[in-house]
Amino acid sequence: MDDFVFVSGRLSLDLAGTLLWRRSRRVELLRSPDDLRRWIRRADLLDAPGPLDPRALSRACRLREAVYTLVHAWPPAPAADDEVREALAELNEAARLPLPRHQLDEGGRLIRTGGVDEVLGAVARDAVGLLGGADFARVRECLNEECTRLFVDLSRSANRRWCGMAECGNRHKVANYRKRRQQAAR
Repeated sequence: MDDFVFVSGRLSLDLAGTLLWRRSRRVELLRSPDDLRRWIRRADLLDAPGPLDPRALSRACRLREAVYTLVHAWPPAPAADDEVREALAELNEAARLPLPRHQLDEGGRLIRTGGVDEVLGAVARDAVGLLGGADFARVRECLNEECTRLFVDLSRSANRRWCGMAECGNRHKVANYRKRRQQAAR
């Protein structure tokens, strides 16, 4: 069992969500190359991620931080600070990488192959498409004041508030229920 959840509606935002609680206790979900391997499998990017080393992990974390920085600073001001310019360069460099190779086997089953370059290329192109597309206007940050997960609000009414009901939404509902019970007991 791992802590990876895919609730954002976009691959790049799901990668950004692998560092939790950024404003407070910061929980890193990508602590090792094995964690990255599990995330890649859970994200359905590659069927059998090859060997990953600390360098691959570092590259993925740099791209993750670039995505998070750019979502919060988008569109960048003409006089963007160094952090935003570096994040944009990181994203654009990764977007030039190849994508995972998709093929069908003789039984009609999809086979996804590649390495860390292909994973980073897929995540970066997703981020470029998000930042440059219409969905960006619907990007939100979870309203749980501690949570920093980003998601695309594709709800019909465009009023989604939580990264996910199983995570923050349920916690909020429970807290409100307890508060109402305490007030009623007075």
